[in-house]
Amino acid sequence: MKAAVHTRYGPPDVVRIREVDKPTPGPEDLLIRIRATTVNRTDCGFRAAKPFIARFFTGLRRPKATIMGCEFAGEVVAVGDRVSTIAVGDRVFGYNEGPFGAHAEYLAIPQDGPVARMPAGSSFEEAAASTEGSHYALTFIRKANIGPGQDVLINGATGAIGSAAVQLVKNLGARVTAVCATDHMDLVAGLGADRVIDYTAEDFTQDDHTDDVVLDTVGKSTFGRCRRLLKPGGTYLSSELGPLVQNPILALVTPLFRARSVAFPIPTHDQEMVQYFAELLESGTFEPVIDRRYPLDRIVEAYEYVETGQKIGNVVIDMDAGESTS
Repeated sequence: MKAAVHTRYGPPDVVRIREVDKPTPGPEDLLIRIRATTVNRTDCGFRAAKPFIARFFTGLRRPKATIMGCEFAGEVVAVGDRVSTIAVGDRVFGYNEGPFGAHAEYLAIPQDGPVARMPAGSSFEEAAASTEGSHYALTFIRKANIGPGQDVLINGATGAIGSAAVQLVKNLGARVTAVCATDHMDLVAGLGADRVIDYTAEDFTQDDHTDDVVLDTVGKSTFGRCRRLLKPGGTYLSSELGPLVQNPILALVTPLFRARSVAFPIPTHDQEMVQYFAELLESGTFEPVIDRRYPLDRIVEAYEYVETGQKIGNVVIDMDAGESTS
């Protein structure tokens, strides 16, 4: 089968398209023919081993997982002897951070892993793009206990995390102030934002409006700069560690003062998470934003584009474009 392989850490061009062995499913595994996957910040970080701490999970000197790709959607083509929940021919999607492997034509994954049946009306591209940024957004939302009537500011509202967060927060009945660039204000308003701040025209940290939660999905701010935006008891969250790794430290210290605090949750992914997004996709209350599509043979270009920091929503790899017959 064809796969995007990297045997050393580095920039996008360490990735090569190669022929590799098709995975063999174990007795409780599904073998999935991948129809769509994505290139996202998670893939980029682990491919480059940045931050350096990633090497403690993926290999100090060279990557243990040589095929990246954590989001996927496709068809089950074989199942192990003990599989009882999903059948050959089912269309499924999911998230496989850690083992990775979705940047390939086939993927084996346990039946009780982070995988679920796709909703009948969803495309492979839509399903594949619905878990990475979205599960980060969901983790932040649940940690901050966001609910009806609250005011939430989302910085970076056009990224995979931010565009999902706007929709998820609105689904909970909260009011959203979204921060993005001029060209994307209509898009963000269409996702449900009640107010939109153009960061090219004004500094959102100087906004006169106060919020229960400030969620920085691109890690471009700090708690110090955003503290004035928070109501008493408000919470600041960021997708990044922050200068001098301050956000995890502040998450331990600031709750002791019960005024305004930092939260830094560790995202988890399981079958419940994937099923949650399957239900939202089916109901039409969530739709991942897709920016660009590339065939697998041009995945290096996809990595390069993602790393410009300018992508809107998600970048999809269409595995059927220029499809291999192996």
